[in-house]
Amino acid sequence: MTLTADTFTYVADLVRTRSAIQLDTGKEYLVESRLLPMARAAGVPDVDTFVRALRATAAPKQIEAVVEALTTNETSWFRDAQPFRALTEHIVPAILGSSSGAFAPSLRIWSAACSSGQEPYSIAMSLEDLLPPNGWRITATDLNEQMLTRARAGRYNQLEMNRGLPVTMLVKHFSRAGTDWEVNPQLRRTISFVRHNLLDPPPTGGPFDVVFLRNVLIYFDLATKRDVLQRVHGVLKPGGYLILGAAETTIGIDDGWERVPVGAGSAYRRTARRAA
Repeated sequence: MTLTADTFTYVADLVRTRSAIQLDTGKEYLVESRLLPMARAAGVPDVDTFVRALRATAAPKQIEAVVEALTTNETSWFRDAQPFRALTEHIVPAILGSSSGAFAPSLRIWSAACSSGQEPYSIAMSLEDLLPPNGWRITATDLNEQMLTRARAGRYNQLEMNRGLPVTMLVKHFSRAGTDWEVNPQLRRTISFVRHNLLDPPPTGGPFDVVFLRNVLIYFDLATKRDVLQRVHGVLKPGGYLILGAAETTIGIDDGWERVPVGAGSAYRRTARRAA
């Protein structure tokens, strides 16, 4: 590894300032592996040289590309399974049961940090047999424009398809596109993909009934977790649900949530904040 401490500190500060993601000591290998292809594409021999040039020019597009390269894009179809069962078996029935009159106009869901799109497409596939046509709308957001471009295309290679997608869903919702697979247009039309930084005001499309914010808070410090949760709270309907990753919680961070059991797991329901 050729990465110097000065290079790592600069990149870590840059990523923290632009995305609030914490790159702690010990993640030098991650910076090296993510930025080395960019260095080679720029015609320089190593990451240190690449970063020195970046610091000298401060080119906005290149800085943005570096931050995007360091954001985590791990994803799969129906990742961890339980949240999707909770959505269809508990959360959506609870929302419909608490509403008066006909279901209208539609269920609104925000899939935050959606990476290359597997989560919002998994949500849409889960809802198709549960709700009427046009009965839901998903806003899917991510910081990384390259990932969003892939998500909008809805095109995945065989290796990506093999990561968690049931055969029944493959047959029903995908078509062959050369050696790849492509999400059918009717499913793609239920999702709007929008670039969004969780440090910024929430995206349009709300207020939302459900927000998926999974495996994101673990990368933030306490103050940023609190800020993000407060923003999400502000765009959820009263009684709306927040779904976090298994290792994440609102407890001890933000008092505007009630932890509720949903099947084998739990979710967080929006409540009124306690008076100061």
